[in-house]
Amino acid sequence: MAWALLLVVAASLPDIDVIAFSLGIPYHAPFGHRGALHSFAFAALCGVLAALAAGPLRLPAARLGLMVGTVMATHGLLDTLTDGGLGVALLWPFSNARYFAPWRPIPVAPIGRRLFEADGLALMVRECILFLPFFVIGLWPRARAARRAAEER
Repeated sequence: MAWALLLVVAASLPDIDVIAFSLGIPYHAPFGHRGALHSFAFAALCGVLAALAAGPLRLPAARLGLMVGTVMATHGLLDTLTDGGLGVALLWPFSNARYFAPWRPIPVAPIGRRLFEADGLALMVRECILFLPFFVIGLWPRARAARRAAEER
């Protein structure tokens, strides 16, 4: 459960850049929304930091670092599949260019409190349906292991 919570936090971490709006940083700036914090470089940096933090916590450093870096990089890649915004600065600091995927099936989510209004909640339901196969795959081994453990008792 702790691994799952850690990876949910890591996957969500790039969106902390929404505070840029309240700090007066423009969307298109390198540290604006979907800028530097959505880049592969930031994902790799966080993966390295997680691996370094793993040692004192007696966690598998390579596995932790790789997983944190991967879920964070996946966040940026998934954002390239959305249908709004200015794109994602995947290659920052080497380039400030923002990218979209050629196929953009995911509706862009409203930012801030609007996410919890009717349109935002409907969008979250659609995203849950869109990603349902991944939830099933992710939860499947745990369900099978839990059944086995219950049968052994």
